[in-house]
Amino acid sequence: MSGTVKKQTESSRGKTALLFGVGYTARAMIARLKARGYDIIGTSRSAEKAKTLAAQLGIGMVVFDGTLTAGLHKVLRRADLVLSSIPPNADGDPVIRAMGGDFKTFAPRARWAGYLSATSVYGDRGGQWVFEDELLKPVTQRGWNRLRAEMAWLESGAPVHIFRLAGIYGPEIGGLSRHPFGRLRAGKARAVIKPGHVVNRIYVTDIASAIMASTLRPNPVYIYNLADNEPSPPQDVIDYAAELIGAEPPPRYDWVTADISNMARSFYTANKRISNARAKQDLGWEPEFPNYRAGLRAIAGQEEKTS
Repeated sequence: MSGTVKKQTESSRGKTALLFGVGYTARAMIARLKARGYDIIGTSRSAEKAKTLAAQLGIGMVVFDGTLTAGLHKVLRRADLVLSSIPPNADGDPVIRAMGGDFKTFAPRARWAGYLSATSVYGDRGGQWVFEDELLKPVTQRGWNRLRAEMAWLESGAPVHIFRLAGIYGPEIGGLSRHPFGRLRAGKARAVIKPGHVVNRIYVTDIASAIMASTLRPNPVYIYNLADNEPSPPQDVIDYAAELIGAEPPPRYDWVTADISNMARSFYTANKRISNARAKQDLGWEPEFPNYRAGLRAIAGQEEKTS
């Protein structure tokens, strides 16, 4: 197969899942998809990186640099499931753009597709609860890019399910992790305070379980929020993490005067609570880690076992 680093079985011998992007969340999907009998092929922007990831993750890899190579074209034609976690840019969604907006022509066998979006599409709601059918009002360029990418997927003819993700955290998976313990131990953590501000979070394996539930209950061109049950002030989270590992609580800074990047400051411009009621009702899903305390305890326990 041209452009493919690791040989895959023919589609007649099993189902094929194509992962556009094999970042943190996609890596949490690999074991679950394998358990369901899928041959998995991921994408990377370079052949060298693809070779490394194929060996590291134990999956097939093909290059996707914004264009559909012959190898990727063949994989698309036999894909039963397609999941994209590649973020958009100012030019739009790279996957749908490469297909010329016509998903069905390039992936005729796909019966389920997923696009990982973000809750930034909602903008600021003054701390109120937010649901999937509300009018979208992004307040950042990232949010507008996500909104345009969602529209591109919905208009592409794909049997797409859109997942609007809260802030992702979790343990090491496939060499990647997202949690505050390293920064706390290094003395690099800090708490930026904005009174009344809350942040929504989701444990990475809870994302994976919701996506797998969707593949069993497909409902194309539908949207789900994925967040835990307890939006919380960011300083409460970092303080609890410090307590778990016996670190000093990080220093406090006012969000107005704190020396932080424009991107970091932008996270404080939108205050909302993300409802996960639809995913629970429609997918029969419940987060294993319903709040940051349960999630951080699990990560700390896993680190302790491996140390």
